[in-house]
Amino acid sequence: MTRAESGVAVPGPATGRPRQRPRGAAGSAEAGGVGQVGEHGGAEPQGDARRLTDVVARLRRVLRTSIRADYPWESLPMAQVELLQSLAETAPARVGDLAARLRLAPSTVSGLISQMINAGLVERGTDTRDRRVAVVALSEAGREQLTEWNAAHRRRIAAALAELDPAEREAIDDALPALARLVEQLAQQRDEARDIEG
Repeated sequence: MTRAESGVAVPGPATGRPRQRPRGAAGSAEAGGVGQVGEHGGAEPQGDARRLTDVVARLRRVLRTSIRADYPWESLPMAQVELLQSLAETAPARVGDLAARLRLAPSTVSGLISQMINAGLVERGTDTRDRRVAVVALSEAGREQLTEWNAAHRRRIAAALAELDPAEREAIDDALPALARLVEQLAQQRDEARDIEG
């Protein structure tokens, strides 16, 4: 069974052979003008940015609403999910650092943390470098909740990928490294802007 037939994204060696683009894939003139070429031979960045922004926004919206069958809004608000995700990347963290990372007021983050401590999702501790400073981190229950949340997203995406043609799945697989680099670039710009503001 081939990588495309299985639907599993397994990186393979570059063969140098041109691939046939799936219907509606980026680069076709029919797909909203994605194939418009700039003076240096690549697609115009502004056009790419507009289309990517639209697709990402729609993807986030669909995922956020569809997952509520498993997680009603009142049981796990999106603000708490984002705080759990941030703590998974940077914990333990100070309230001020979390507020800057999430672009929220420190008082708002403090309120969220209090709710999540009461729910058993996060734990309060002290900074190992300065025991006068309070920090927060994921509790075991919070880590399990985030793991289940991410697994629910993966199940939905896997089910949707299974409905695509093999060539479409392969096109998505090929785009993932570039998308990962784009995320890193955006994160770097965010951090640089935060340092300037600070």
